Amino acid sequence: MSRFLSRVAYACGTFGHDFFYAMIGTYFMIFVTSNLFNTDDTSYNEYMIGLVTTVILVIRVAELFIDPFIGNTIDKTKTRWGKFKPWVLSGAVIAAVTLAILFTDIGGLAETSPIMYLIVFAILYIIMDIFYSAKDVAIWSMIPALSFDSREREITATYARIGSVFGGQLVTIIVIPIVLAFSENSNGGAGDATGWFAFAAIGGLIATVGAIILGIGTKEHDSALRENKTDTSFGQVFSVLMKNDQLLWIAFAYLIFGLGQNLINNFNLYYFIYVLGDSSQFSFLGVINVIIGLMAVALFPSLTKKFSRRNLFFYSIAIMLIAVVIYYFAGQNVYLTLLGAGLFALPQPLIFLVVLMTITDTVEYGQLKLGHRDEALVLCVRPLIDKLAGAVTSAVVGFTAVWVGMSGKATAESITPENLFNFHLIMFLIPLVFIIIAAFVYKKKVTITEEEHARIVKELEEKWKNM
Repeated sequence: MSRFLSRVAYACGTFGHDFFYAMIGTYFMIFVTSNLFNTDDTSYNEYMIGLVTTVILVIRVAELFIDPFIGNTIDKTKTRWGKFKPWVLSGAVIAAVTLAILFTDIGGLAETSPIMYLIVFAILYIIMDIFYSAKDVAIWSMIPALSFDSREREITATYARIGSVFGGQLVTIIVIPIVLAFSENSNGGAGDATGWFAFAAIGGLIATVGAIILGIGTKEHDSALRENKTDTSFGQVFSVLMKNDQLLWIAFAYLIFGLGQNLINNFNLYYFIYVLGDSSQFSFLGVINVIIGLMAVALFPSLTKKFSRRNLFFYSIAIMLIAVVIYYFAGQNVYLTLLGAGLFALPQPLIFLVVLMTITDTVEYGQLKLGHRDEALVLCVRPLIDKLAGAVTSAVVGFTAVWVGMSGKATAESITPENLFNFHLIMFLIPLVFIIIAAFVYKKKVTITEEEHARIVKELEEKWKNM
């Protein structure tokens, strides 16, 4: 099997995976605030939105302690298809089915029996989240299993991120058209429950097909460096993570950055619905983001070769800060809004790749330092951080939507100037601070580079058999 076909198959898997991630991280909360609880009783709507938001936050924070064990379990998996593919495929199917159910009122329980709805919702969300997590960890943990060479990893990751950018941004293009096409009531541009269920079902199918293609088209690289003499026990999981200092620092910087990035990303559709007053323009943002995102990712290997990953990270941060300022002052100007939002999205896949490559290289860093190789355990940290940032920002979005009156039957005309100011404060100023802090932490504490990783691999090749 050629490297090219393997990379394409891997990209198909990440395409469907990030399509699914956008449904969970961004659009599920919009469904909850605009459709799930949309009765004439505003206080009831806000109360239930608050409870659902809290349940999601608690589950996702609690799962932070589960993900490392998921990674450890994947590391111990031994099948004829490798250690990763069974988790990718099973995770895709189960997560897709449960999420489609969550994009409904669960047989009317949300209205007839709120307590029972919350219980069933929590159970389904836990199942969906665990299997999505297993798939997430397995997909991105495959990179160090496909090659030891940093350059080859960059190329593979570039293909993967092209797929994920296309999948994640395609959602932005098609979400409103799909929702409105299947909706009987446009609901001020937010659609109705039938439209959102159709969107969830289509998205789950896309993610599953992508996982199947990945399973058929990729193959793990066999090497003595990937073979441990003993497995890491459950009791050693957190010890392995805590002793890998470079992994912890890049994870901390990425968490702070993710909080700022996700706040703006998750509020984008709210901005188009409740500030611009025209959700149809949102699809244009999706088209812009697909084009510039794919261009940015395609250039990643060339950019890292010219500037290095470290410098590329700081250049990307600078572009995002400029974009936030433009977006903040855009007001109801559609063109400035698209410019600010599009420019903010441009460097995001580059930063993701820099972080992903750095975390991937800490596999060998930890292997040399601790005398043990843990691919999925180390790589589970990146999706773990994404989920923590997503959980916190989803909660902030849910509570903010209620606080500023952007829920239920609200429209752009019903938002007061005071609420609009508060919305701008949460959407723009707080993320600006987070992104600056993340850049500072990265600069001061993250030291692993391409050259350092090459030195580590060379040393491992000389010492591993005797360790």
